[in-house]
Amino acid sequence: MRKITAVCLGLALLFCAACNLQDTKEDADWPHYQGDPGSNQYSVLTQVNKSNVRDLEIAWIYRSGDADSLNRSQIQCNPLVIDGILYGTNPNLKLFALDAANGDLIWSFDPFENNYNLFGMGVNRGLAYWADQGERRIFYCAGNYIHAVNATNGALAGSFGEGGRVDIRKGLGDAAEGKFVVANSPGVIYDSLFIIGTRVSEAMGAAPGDIRAFNVHTGNLEWIFHTIPHPGEFGHETWPEDAWQDMGGANAWSGMSVDHDRGIVFVPTGSAAYDFYGGDRHGKNLFANCLIALNANTGERIWHFQTIHHDLWDRDLPAPPNLVTLEIEGKKVDAVAQINKAGYVFLFDRVTGDPVFPIQEVEVPSSDLKGEKTWSTQPVPTKPPRFSRSALDENDLTERTPEAHAFVRAIWQSLKKGREFIPPSTEGTLLLPGFDGGGEWGGAAVDPQGIMYVNASEMPWIIKMIEFQTEDDGLLASKGRNIYGAHCQLCHGADRKGASIYTVPSLVEVKSRKSAEEIKGIIQHGQGMMPSFNLSDSDIRAITAFLFDSKEKMSGEEQNSSLARESWKYPYFMSGYVRFKDHEGYPALKPPWGTLNAIDLNNGTIKWKVTLGDHPELTTEDNEPTGTENYGGPLVTKGGIVVIAATLDEKIRAFDRETGALLWEHDLPAAGFATPSTYSIDGKQYIVIACGGGKIGVKSGDAYVAFSLPD
Repeated sequence: MRKITAVCLGLALLFCAACNLQDTKEDADWPHYQGDPGSNQYSVLTQVNKSNVRDLEIAWIYRSGDADSLNRSQIQCNPLVIDGILYGTNPNLKLFALDAANGDLIWSFDPFENNYNLFGMGVNRGLAYWADQGERRIFYCAGNYIHAVNATNGALAGSFGEGGRVDIRKGLGDAAEGKFVVANSPGVIYDSLFIIGTRVSEAMGAAPGDIRAFNVHTGNLEWIFHTIPHPGEFGHETWPEDAWQDMGGANAWSGMSVDHDRGIVFVPTGSAAYDFYGGDRHGKNLFANCLIALNANTGERIWHFQTIHHDLWDRDLPAPPNLVTLEIEGKKVDAVAQINKAGYVFLFDRVTGDPVFPIQEVEVPSSDLKGEKTWSTQPVPTKPPRFSRSALDENDLTERTPEAHAFVRAIWQSLKKGREFIPPSTEGTLLLPGFDGGGEWGGAAVDPQGIMYVNASEMPWIIKMIEFQTEDDGLLASKGRNIYGAHCQLCHGADRKGASIYTVPSLVEVKSRKSAEEIKGIIQHGQGMMPSFNLSDSDIRAITAFLFDSKEKMSGEEQNSSLARESWKYPYFMSGYVRFKDHEGYPALKPPWGTLNAIDLNNGTIKWKVTLGDHPELTTEDNEPTGTENYGGPLVTKGGIVVIAATLDEKIRAFDRETGALLWEHDLPAAGFATPSTYSIDGKQYIVIACGGGKIGVKSGDAYVAFSLPD
């Protein structure tokens, strides 16, 4: 089969998709994360279409191994398919190559050499492919390293960095030394550059979220863009004077899109750390929560738009933007469309950054937390309408059972609520959509007609701030409580019950399962999804005392080193990631709890909305599905179908692209919390999905499942 560079292949696919000309192509690849450099999750294939999708059957299953027996592992990978070879990752981030026609293993690469007690298990959402003059490489991140792997044999490409690896903290300076820096989403290839963002901590002391470009041949750092501007850089005045020296976050964790013709990389960023209190970062805080257009050659800013000023709600931009061509009032407009967690779609001219539809700055409430200073307005698009609910009135509360209604109503009455952008509070603030959207990392699919297909979760969450407490009682556990609040509480929760947002385990009665020495090892080295923490032996002893409910007194030395403001300078901790559910664990609001939406970007209207997923145990008189929370995105094809898994009920489904009607569904071996890929080999079309499960209470899996029409 003919080899072609990733750049040329991506442009060819985009050109053909725009012109609707690729029906006769015998083979079609999926050569980029989310399908193409513009992240549109669109395929020109038509063999599987509205008339025959009901006949899809399993073509092959590949068991990648390493699913966690405790159901905490996941696979979120949107696999690449190039020249008949499928590239994906397993729950332990092992990279593999398969014969995409039958699922047979060609090679595999283990980035950790089976040392999975160290942090690194995590998740991976995709890969980047580069080829030039017969050399082919797969770039992806595992643990603290970018790996360049020979796409032919699975060996590290020795010329890249040190033996095929580059420390992902390279170029971040002392501010990242020993800190949590990884990358779940893949970087992008532009000419001879690998451009990458990162995931960093969301608490105090986070590493900076700078965007960097590395040479694909050597691993040398070619350029860096500071998302917290240094003195003399644009946006420096939107922070306190010295913020660039010790502030972190404002990171591009969700991936990027590239306009190769114009040489522009479009970068969405997340919030600044600490996520929920900004008393030490008064100002708008550029370039947190921004869509940034950068010169892909140099990293220089072309334009930006900030979607949240001084974020206090963890409203990261959660997915790569879609590069689309629209018809606005009879004129062709090359645009960029950015979804967000709040269920908005922001649309801009790709070159100038001018909004396609007006964006209003609306006045918002101020904070009553000590030292906080919220920004007085926030941007809200006038079009399209948001694709998920934003208000939870009393008549929206669940009526699943009288007991469920009474339970959630009592909590609802105690919360701050009533409108969007109410700041975090000690009473508890209602957030809808919640921390996981609305829109999420699965992104949106867009067809050449400018119709966007995007799934949304309909789950309210609660932000509650807890005041920093003194340690006057002299107990070691009291010191540990504050250290736990600073470093552990966001994920494990104030009640220590864990959080399904990251499949975080409960620490209630942990003393019956782990010794003090085992806890120390986990804190120092990390385990599974948990990173390591650079804490002193004294601090670890204090956390252990808190977890074990010890009544041991602090020594004199420990009292002198008690957690002070230089260790945790904020007056509050956030209580943890808390979904607002009824007493039996179902969402506090009436269904649907998950939707799939079609949005006409040309005129800014919702074309259709359907329920996505079901809790089959909740039968209703009309037998309507409930919808479920969902992770992973949709695929849309010229054959007229939208394919998506993503739901808790462990199914994959196909919908009519025009009407939203359900055309087909099939059980999966585990939930497909990933975005499917489609490709054709020798004229046969396949649809493949990673089935890793492992989130929000469902079992973990290790399978990639490919579907095709019967011969």
